[in-house]
Amino acid sequence: MNPILRRHDVVIMGGGLAGLTLALQLKRRFADIDIVVLERRAHPVPHAAHKVGESSVEIGAHYFDTVLGLKPHMHGAQLRKFGFRFFFSEGRRDIDQVTEIGASRYLAVPSYQIDRGIFENYLAEEATRRGVRFVDSALVRRIELADDPREPHRLNWTQDGETHLVHARWLIDACGRAGMLKRKLGLAEPNAHDCNAVWFRIGERITIDDWSDNAEWRARCEPQARWLSTNHLVGAGYWVWLIPLASGSHSVGIVADPRLHPMETIDSFDKAMEWFRTWQPRLFDELDGKRHLLQDFAFFRDFSYGCKQVFSGQRWALTGEAGLFLDPFYSPGSDFIAMSNTYITDLIAHDRAGRSVDARAQLYDQIYHSFYESTLALYTDQYPLFGDPEVLPVKVIWDYTYYWGVLSQIFFQQRLTDLALLGSLRDELQHCQRLNFAAQDFLRAWSAVSAKRNPAVMLDQAALPWFAELNRSLNDRLDDEAFRTRMRASVEQLRALAGEILLRATREHPGLDGLALRAVLAEKMTAASPGPAPASMLFAPN
Repeated sequence: MNPILRRHDVVIMGGGLAGLTLALQLKRRFADIDIVVLERRAHPVPHAAHKVGESSVEIGAHYFDTVLGLKPHMHGAQLRKFGFRFFFSEGRRDIDQVTEIGASRYLAVPSYQIDRGIFENYLAEEATRRGVRFVDSALVRRIELADDPREPHRLNWTQDGETHLVHARWLIDACGRAGMLKRKLGLAEPNAHDCNAVWFRIGERITIDDWSDNAEWRARCEPQARWLSTNHLVGAGYWVWLIPLASGSHSVGIVADPRLHPMETIDSFDKAMEWFRTWQPRLFDELDGKRHLLQDFAFFRDFSYGCKQVFSGQRWALTGEAGLFLDPFYSPGSDFIAMSNTYITDLIAHDRAGRSVDARAQLYDQIYHSFYESTLALYTDQYPLFGDPEVLPVKVIWDYTYYWGVLSQIFFQQRLTDLALLGSLRDELQHCQRLNFAAQDFLRAWSAVSAKRNPAVMLDQAALPWFAELNRSLNDRLDDEAFRTRMRASVEQLRALAGEILLRATREHPGLDGLALRAVLAEKMTAASPGPAPASMLFAPN
């Protein structure tokens, strides 16, 4: 029996986070667009689903709650995140006696801890309500990409043994690491970041606030709810995450540079527990009596990778982990989904309007890869300094400033696809990228010689007025000229911060080589109108 041929405007292979949010974004843009989503797993998926990527940051959070209009779900069914929090607790049980980085209060722009099972079930239901055809238990068997722009792509998929034939104007790969189009087209590309990860869920809340009865330590935060943060227990070559889920489970992960902590030491739950006993004994104490509550366990070797191309004028694209993946540190996964989906939506919009998308797809691919390279620099060869209580707090401030001051401004101000405006700021954006590369190299060199003092202090990000204002500024709505002014002010802010970092490090370590960073700072840039500069942008030295 011949399969029935169906024609669709867009076929999305993969009904996880990336594919379903793209379907919703397209439906929000075009009420009449015909979309089918083919998902391999059966739905509904279990809560505390066997996936990594529960923590979102500002771009991804804004994409979910505002761009896609999902604020009622995010506020009602997920947890608002109490920011990132870091503890230099290696080998320690006295968590109140180590350096802590974090905010004492919520900052202005929200982010979320996301139970992926709850969220993806909701997204599938919401997509169906909005008119998307969502098919679960669907296996794509064959793909034929069209060479002629007048011809559709073809694919075969099966469900319960029955074969279906589909013609699609646009074909999107959102099927995660399976990367069907990536494999078919030979687009896989390694990068220089070699790291491994293991993670699991425990079916009970881990309340880090209860790890100390020190009233002064507890009172440093309002609310007294550190457990709502993405908590990082850090050491040289690794970090451990603790992420609460709305279902009541807690996600625990170890991410490690194999040169310092080989995968063979952590690649089972029992091995991970023994590893905790040595490196993070207070967490071992917390988990030892909860072994029977283990819900799952998984690991990835060498999880970071690139992709030669993610957008094509031939009407195909990759989004989410089907394209590229960086690192879970700073939780950039949903940010890159937000950006890639926005680019794909705009390409489809131009195609629907009868315009050629070849040149635009090429430019979007270049910009997206530029964002990828800039973000990859935050991680490459940086894991050894994660155990440095003097340098990591500075790196976190720098990385946030770059993220909120440049990339987040572009996304929040809806300028991601404004090629003319971004082109007018090309020099500034390229300068920021060079500055970031040089700063990352300098931070790594500084950590190699730092004293790594670890006093019992909380480095409160909310107590840095300029830093809290940078976060708040994401809520502004700017016209073109105001946006240019904002981006030039971000350049000046980054330059001032880089100068202070350079000065602090070289005062204590006069032999430290800062030539590359000095060279970038010596470049002449179009200055924004100077605002009131803080006496210091950094925390007082330990």
